Amino acid sequence: MTESITQRCAAKGLRMTEQRRTIAEVLETSKDHPDVEELYARASARDPNISIATVYRTVKLFEEADILERVDFGDGRARYEDAEREHHDHLIDVSTGTVIEFYDPEIEALQEKIAQKLGYKLKGHKLELYGVPLKERDT
Repeated sequence: MTESITQRCAAKGLRMTEQRRTIAEVLETSKDHPDVEELYARASARDPNISIATVYRTVKLFEEADILERVDFGDGRARYEDAEREHHDHLIDVSTGTVIEFYDPEIEALQEKIAQKLGYKLKGHKLELYGVPLKERDT
């Protein structure tokens, strides 16, 4: 990923208000998969004039422009990540909701092999694993 969310918005001709720019900056610095409520909390901490409606509209606009990708981890919350992040898969801890991003070349190769075996050329995929920790972690 070479361009920021803000740069990609400009390249797609989206009008970037100060509030949209703030939301884009919050998304760019997010290391997790925030939902709209989390985005609103972070953006309004930077600019108290941002409304939740503005966050909803902006997220929808960014999603329609293929700048954001909506992800659903089965918890009833639509979450978002940069659509141009490097490829990765997700492991979701069902007891805490924690989402762990990972990349495994063996899994990638196996998926290619399976597609080829079935007579297909793989063009993309999403892998989500759901689990619970094998043992309690020290807190």
